[in-house]
Amino acid sequence: MNLKPLGDRVIVQALPKEETTKAGIILPETVNKESRQEGKIVAVGSGEKVSKLELSTGQKVVFSEYGGSEIKIEGEEYKILNHDDLLAIVE
Repeated sequence: MNLKPLGDRVIVQALPKEETTKAGIILPETVNKESRQEGKIVAVGSGEKVSKLELSTGQKVVFSEYGGSEIKIEGEEYKILNHDDLLAIVE
């Protein structure tokens, strides 16, 4: 991907939504239509605030539901998020 975020932004690829729970319960489609709020960072901007957060590609993050802008490149969906839209790093 030849897309580099500017300033304090990151590009995140949303992780696929689980269709079954850990207990084996199959979730209906109405639950799966909700937006996924967890994703993997694929690119990080060079902004001062982003570098202080020590974000890097490959990290899993949780982001706000309505934050950022959705884009589609080569059939894949991504979100461009401001650092304020990132809520947590999943370890």
